[in-house]
Amino acid sequence: MTGTLVLAGTPIGDISDAPPRLAEELAGADIVAAEDTRRLRRLTQALGVTPKGRVVSYFEGNESARTPELVEELAGGARVLLVTDAGMPSVSDPGYRLVAAAVERDVKVTAVPGPSAVLTALALSGLPVDRFCFEGFLPRKAGERRGRLREVAGERRTLVYFEAPHRLGDTLAAMAEVFGGERRAAVCRELTKTYEEVRRGPLAELAAWAAEGVRGEITVVVEGAPEQGPEEVDAAELVRRVRVREEAGERRKEAIAAVAVEAGLPKRQVFDAVVAAKTAGGSGSGSAERR
Repeated sequence: MTGTLVLAGTPIGDISDAPPRLAEELAGADIVAAEDTRRLRRLTQALGVTPKGRVVSYFEGNESARTPELVEELAGGARVLLVTDAGMPSVSDPGYRLVAAAVERDVKVTAVPGPSAVLTALALSGLPVDRFCFEGFLPRKAGERRGRLREVAGERRTLVYFEAPHRLGDTLAAMAEVFGGERRAAVCRELTKTYEEVRRGPLAELAAWAAEGVRGEITVVVEGAPEQGPEEVDAAELVRRVRVREEAGERRKEAIAAVAVEAGLPKRQVFDAVVAAKTAGGSGSGSAERR
Protein backbone atom coordinates (compact mmCIF):
# COMPACT_ATOMS: atom_id res chain seq x y z
CA MET A 1 0.00 0.00 0.00
CA THR A 2 1.35 3.40 -0.98
CA GLY A 3 0.76 6.47 1.16
CA THR A 4 -1.06 9.71 0.43
CA LEU A 5 0.16 13.17 -0.46
CA VAL A 6 -2.10 15.88 0.98
CA LEU A 7 -1.87 19.43 -0.34
CA ALA A 8 -3.19 21.72 2.37
CA GLY A 9 -4.40 25.25 1.72
CA THR A 10 -3.42 27.66 4.50
CA PRO A 11 -4.87 31.08 5.38
CA ILE A 12 -3.73 34.00 3.19
CA GLY A 13 -4.25 36.41 6.06
CA ASP A 14 -6.93 35.83 8.69
CA ILE A 15 -6.02 32.70 10.65
CA SER A 16 -9.71 31.98 11.36
CA ASP A 17 -10.10 31.15 7.65
CA ALA A 18 -8.20 27.90 8.23
CA PRO A 19 -10.42 24.92 7.35
CA PRO A 20 -11.12 22.50 10.26
CA ARG A 21 -9.49 19.63 8.36
CA LEU A 22 -6.17 21.49 8.33
CA ALA A 23 -5.71 20.99 12.08
CA GLU A 24 -6.65 17.32 11.75
CA GLU A 25 -4.14 16.74 8.97
CA LEU A 26 -1.38 18.64 10.77
CA ALA A 27 -1.91 16.46 13.85
CA GLY A 28 -2.12 13.15 12.03
CA ALA A 29 0.40 13.33 9.17
CA ASP A 30 3.49 11.14 9.28
CA ILE A 31 5.50 13.95 7.66
CA VAL A 32 4.71 17.65 7.39
CA ALA A 33 6.66 19.32 4.59
CA ALA A 34 6.58 23.09 5.10
CA GLU A 35 7.84 25.96 2.96
CA ASP A 36 8.89 27.78 6.15
CA THR A 37 9.07 25.76 9.37
CA ARG A 38 8.95 28.94 11.49
CA ARG A 39 5.69 30.02 9.87
CA LEU A 40 4.40 26.48 10.33
CA ARG A 41 5.15 26.75 14.04
CA ARG A 42 3.17 29.98 14.30
CA LEU A 43 0.30 28.38 12.38
CA THR A 44 0.13 25.28 14.59
CA GLN A 45 0.29 27.41 17.74
CA ALA A 46 -2.60 29.56 16.49
CA LEU A 47 -4.61 26.43 15.71
CA GLY A 48 -3.72 24.80 19.00
CA VAL A 49 -2.32 21.66 17.39
CA THR A 50 0.97 19.77 17.71
CA PRO A 51 2.20 17.75 14.71
CA LYS A 52 2.93 14.17 15.75
CA GLY A 53 4.92 13.44 12.63
CA ARG A 54 8.32 14.60 11.41
CA VAL A 55 8.53 18.21 10.19
CA VAL A 56 10.84 18.96 7.25
CA SER A 57 11.46 22.04 5.15
CA TYR A 58 10.35 22.04 1.52
CA PHE A 59 11.05 25.28 -0.31
CA GLU A 60 12.36 26.49 -3.65
CA GLY A 61 15.99 26.00 -2.66
CA ASN A 62 15.69 22.32 -1.71
CA GLU A 63 12.58 21.27 -3.68
CA SER A 64 14.49 19.31 -6.32
CA ALA A 65 16.70 17.51 -3.80
CA ARG A 66 13.98 16.71 -1.26
CA THR A 67 11.30 15.52 -3.69
CA PRO A 68 12.82 12.03 -4.26
CA GLU A 69 13.11 11.53 -0.49
CA LEU A 70 9.46 12.40 0.09
CA VAL A 71 8.33 10.24 -2.82
CA GLU A 72 10.11 7.25 -1.30
CA GLU A 73 8.32 7.92 2.00
CA LEU A 74 5.01 8.07 0.12
CA ALA A 75 5.79 4.87 -1.75
CA GLY A 76 6.47 3.23 1.62
CA GLY A 77 3.01 4.13 2.94
CA ALA A 78 3.56 7.51 4.64
CA ARG A 79 0.95 10.26 4.75
CA VAL A 80 2.76 13.44 3.75
CA LEU A 81 1.15 16.84 4.32
CA LEU A 82 2.48 19.73 2.20
CA VAL A 83 1.88 23.30 3.35
CA THR A 84 3.23 26.59 2.03
CA ASP A 85 3.32 30.03 3.60
CA ALA A 86 -0.15 30.99 2.34
CA GLY A 87 -2.72 29.58 -0.03
CA MET A 88 -2.58 26.34 -2.00
CA PRO A 89 0.75 24.54 -2.55
CA SER A 90 2.02 24.41 -6.15
CA VAL A 91 0.13 27.58 -7.18
CA SER A 92 3.16 29.89 -7.57
CA ASP A 93 4.55 28.00 -4.55
CA PRO A 94 6.58 24.79 -4.08
CA GLY A 95 4.67 21.59 -4.76
CA TYR A 96 4.39 20.95 -8.48
CA ARG A 97 7.49 18.72 -8.60
CA LEU A 98 6.28 16.62 -5.70
CA VAL A 99 2.78 16.21 -7.14
CA ALA A 100 4.16 15.22 -10.55
CA ALA A 101 6.58 12.72 -8.99
CA ALA A 102 3.86 11.24 -6.77
CA VAL A 103 1.51 10.82 -9.73
CA GLU A 104 4.31 9.11 -11.65
CA ARG A 105 4.61 6.55 -8.83
CA ASP A 106 0.81 6.03 -8.65
CA VAL A 107 0.65 7.64 -5.21
CA LYS A 108 -2.73 9.07 -4.19
CA VAL A 109 -2.80 12.87 -4.15
CA THR A 110 -5.60 14.77 -2.42
CA ALA A 111 -6.13 18.24 -0.96
CA VAL A 112 -7.51 20.21 1.94
CA PRO A 113 -9.17 23.13 0.14
CA GLY A 114 -8.41 26.50 1.60
CA PRO A 115 -8.29 30.25 0.95
CA SER A 116 -7.04 31.34 -2.46
CA ALA A 117 -5.66 34.80 -3.25
CA VAL A 118 -6.43 34.21 -6.93
CA LEU A 119 -10.14 33.50 -6.47
CA THR A 120 -10.58 36.04 -3.67
CA ALA A 121 -9.07 38.85 -5.74
CA LEU A 122 -11.04 37.81 -8.80
CA ALA A 123 -14.32 37.86 -6.88
CA LEU A 124 -13.58 41.26 -5.32
CA SER A 125 -12.30 42.90 -8.50
CA GLY A 126 -15.68 43.76 -10.01
CA LEU A 127 -14.43 42.43 -13.35
CA PRO A 128 -15.91 39.50 -15.33
CA VAL A 129 -15.36 36.19 -13.52
CA ASP A 130 -16.97 33.70 -15.89
CA ARG A 131 -13.69 33.13 -17.75
CA PHE A 132 -10.23 33.94 -16.43
CA CYS A 133 -6.61 32.84 -16.62
CA PHE A 134 -3.94 32.96 -13.92
CA GLU A 135 -0.56 34.26 -15.12
CA GLY A 136 1.39 34.05 -11.85
CA PHE A 137 4.39 36.36 -11.46
CA LEU A 138 5.68 38.35 -14.43
CA PRO A 139 9.43 38.35 -15.26
CA ARG A 140 11.50 40.85 -13.29
CA LYS A 141 13.37 42.29 -16.28
CA ALA A 142 11.49 45.08 -18.07
CA GLY A 143 11.98 43.71 -21.60
CA GLU A 144 10.91 40.20 -20.69
CA ARG A 145 7.95 41.57 -18.74
CA ARG A 146 6.69 43.58 -21.73
CA GLY A 147 7.20 40.55 -23.97
CA ARG A 148 5.09 38.35 -21.69
CA LEU A 149 2.36 41.00 -21.59
CA ARG A 150 2.33 41.28 -25.40
CA GLU A 151 1.67 37.53 -25.57
CA VAL A 152 -1.69 38.03 -23.84
CA ALA A 153 -2.57 41.53 -25.11
CA GLY A 154 -5.45 40.08 -27.12
CA GLU A 155 -6.62 37.64 -24.42
CA ARG A 156 -10.36 38.03 -23.91
CA ARG A 157 -10.45 36.36 -20.48
CA THR A 158 -9.84 38.28 -17.24
CA LEU A 159 -6.16 38.07 -16.24
CA VAL A 160 -4.89 37.49 -12.69
CA TYR A 161 -1.30 38.17 -11.59
CA PHE A 162 0.78 38.05 -8.42
CA GLU A 163 3.31 40.85 -7.95
CA ALA A 164 5.85 42.04 -5.41
CA PRO A 165 4.99 45.46 -3.92
CA HIS A 166 8.29 47.08 -4.99
CA ARG A 167 7.66 46.09 -8.63
CA LEU A 168 3.97 46.97 -8.75
CA GLY A 169 4.42 50.47 -10.15
CA ASP A 170 6.61 49.29 -13.02
CA THR A 171 4.30 46.37 -13.76
CA LEU A 172 1.17 48.53 -13.92
CA ALA A 173 2.97 51.05 -16.13
CA ALA A 174 4.00 48.24 -18.49
CA MET A 175 0.43 46.92 -18.53
CA ALA A 176 -0.89 50.40 -19.37
CA GLU A 177 1.64 50.62 -22.19
CA VAL A 178 0.85 47.20 -23.68
CA PHE A 179 -2.86 46.79 -22.88
CA GLY A 180 -3.84 50.46 -23.04
CA GLY A 181 -4.16 52.92 -20.18
CA GLU A 182 -7.97 52.72 -20.19
CA ARG A 183 -8.12 48.95 -19.60
CA ARG A 184 -9.88 48.34 -16.28
CA ALA A 185 -8.04 46.61 -13.46
CA ALA A 186 -8.04 46.06 -9.70
CA VAL A 187 -5.11 45.95 -7.29
CA CYS A 188 -5.94 43.76 -4.29
CA ARG A 189 -3.65 44.32 -1.33
CA GLU A 190 -3.37 42.45 1.99
CA LEU A 191 -6.43 40.30 1.33
CA THR A 192 -8.29 39.19 4.50
CA LYS A 193 -5.80 41.10 6.66
CA THR A 194 -6.33 44.17 8.84
CA TYR A 195 -5.34 46.66 6.13
CA GLU A 196 -7.08 44.96 3.21
CA GLU A 197 -7.54 47.30 0.25
CA VAL A 198 -8.99 46.85 -3.23
CA ARG A 199 -8.28 49.75 -5.57
CA ARG A 200 -10.11 49.70 -8.88
CA GLY A 201 -9.67 51.87 -11.96
CA PRO A 202 -8.01 52.25 -15.37
CA LEU A 203 -4.45 50.90 -15.61
CA ALA A 204 -2.96 54.36 -16.19
CA GLU A 205 -4.61 55.67 -13.03
CA LEU A 206 -3.50 52.68 -10.98
CA ALA A 207 0.07 52.99 -12.30
CA ALA A 208 0.22 56.63 -11.17
CA TRP A 209 -1.09 55.64 -7.73
CA ALA A 210 1.38 52.74 -7.33
CA ALA A 211 4.35 54.92 -8.38
CA GLU A 212 4.26 56.46 -4.91
CA GLY A 213 4.96 53.07 -3.34
CA VAL A 214 2.71 50.26 -2.11
CA ARG A 215 3.22 47.72 0.65
CA GLY A 216 1.85 44.26 1.35
CA GLU A 217 0.90 41.12 -0.56
CA ILE A 218 -0.41 42.07 -4.01
CA THR A 219 -2.75 40.42 -6.51
CA VAL A 220 -3.59 42.27 -9.74
CA VAL A 221 -6.72 41.54 -11.78
CA VAL A 222 -6.94 42.96 -15.31
CA GLU A 223 -9.92 43.11 -17.64
CA GLY A 224 -9.65 40.99 -20.78
CA ALA A 225 -9.22 42.53 -24.22
CA PRO A 226 -12.40 44.01 -25.70
CA GLU A 227 -14.14 42.20 -28.50
CA GLN A 228 -13.26 43.73 -31.85
CA GLY A 229 -15.23 43.61 -35.05
CA PRO A 230 -13.66 42.93 -38.45
CA GLU A 231 -10.79 45.29 -39.21
CA GLU A 232 -11.18 47.54 -42.24
CA VAL A 233 -8.27 46.33 -44.34
CA ASP A 234 -8.14 46.53 -48.13
CA ALA A 235 -7.04 43.61 -50.29
CA ALA A 236 -3.59 45.07 -50.95
CA GLU A 237 -2.88 45.32 -47.22
CA LEU A 238 -4.03 41.73 -46.66
CA VAL A 239 -1.67 40.54 -49.39
CA ARG A 240 1.18 42.57 -47.89
CA ARG A 241 0.66 41.03 -44.45
CA VAL A 242 0.63 37.52 -45.89
CA ARG A 243 3.81 38.25 -47.84
CA VAL A 244 5.57 39.54 -44.71
CA ARG A 245 4.73 36.32 -42.88
CA GLU A 246 5.85 34.18 -45.82
CA GLU A 247 9.16 36.03 -45.97
CA ALA A 248 9.58 35.31 -42.25
CA GLY A 249 9.31 31.58 -42.97
CA GLU A 250 5.60 30.78 -42.56
CA ARG A 251 3.85 28.57 -45.08
CA ARG A 252 1.24 30.37 -47.14
CA LYS A 253 -1.66 28.44 -45.63
CA GLU A 254 -0.62 29.33 -42.08
CA ALA A 255 0.12 32.94 -43.06
CA ILE A 256 -3.34 33.36 -44.56
CA ALA A 257 -4.98 31.86 -41.47
CA ALA A 258 -3.01 34.13 -39.14
CA VAL A 259 -3.79 37.29 -41.12
CA ALA A 260 -7.47 36.34 -41.20
CA VAL A 261 -7.54 35.99 -37.41
CA GLU A 262 -5.77 39.29 -36.72
CA ALA A 263 -8.01 41.15 -39.18
CA GLY A 264 -11.18 39.44 -37.98
CA LEU A 265 -12.02 38.23 -41.48
CA PRO A 266 -12.92 34.85 -43.03
CA LYS A 267 -9.89 32.93 -44.30
CA ARG A 268 -11.55 32.70 -47.70
CA GLN A 269 -11.51 36.49 -48.05
CA VAL A 270 -7.77 36.65 -47.41
CA PHE A 271 -7.15 33.66 -49.68
CA ASP A 272 -9.10 35.28 -52.52
CA ALA A 273 -7.11 38.51 -52.13
CA VAL A 274 -3.81 36.59 -52.37
CA VAL A 275 -4.98 34.60 -55.43
CA ALA A 276 -6.25 37.76 -57.13
CA ALA A 277 -2.95 39.53 -56.55
CA LYS A 278 -1.01 36.54 -57.87
CA THR A 279 -3.26 36.35 -60.95
CA ALA A 280 -2.93 40.07 -61.62
CA GLY A 281 0.83 39.83 -61.26
CA GLY A 282 0.96 36.87 -63.60
CA SER A 283 -1.20 38.64 -66.20
CA GLY A 284 0.99 41.70 -66.01
CA SER A 285 4.15 39.65 -66.56
CA GLY A 286 2.59 37.79 -69.47
CA SER A 287 1.52 41.02 -71.18
CA ALA A 288 4.98 42.48 -70.80
CA GLU A 289 6.57 39.37 -72.31
CA ARG A 290 4.11 39.36 -75.20
CA ARG A 291 4.92 42.94 -75.95
